[in-house]
Amino acid sequence: LRDFLLVYNRMTELCFRHCVCNLNYRLLTGREESCLDSCAARLVRANHRLMGAYVGLMPALLQRRAAEHGAPAGPSGLPGSPEPAPGPAES
Repeated sequence: LRDFLLVYNRMTELCFRHCVCNLNYRLLTGREESCLDSCAARLVRANHRLMGAYVGLMPALLQRRAAEHGAPAGPSGLPGSPEPAPGPAES
């Protein structure tokens, strides 16, 4: 959640500084509003692409780290992850 809020705040600041140039009015102009929409959309698309690449590379990275440390990768792909503890019996 913290990382999401940091990205959101940074995106807001970047787009505001890029698009809003006149603070004399309470409302945004049409040009400012469309600039903000396109700026935010660009940054969200870029963030989605980065996260997709990160998710795609993580299993290989975890396997390489596990091989370097000599620990077998657990069932979830994390090095040495323990088996889940048995839960209460279901009826």
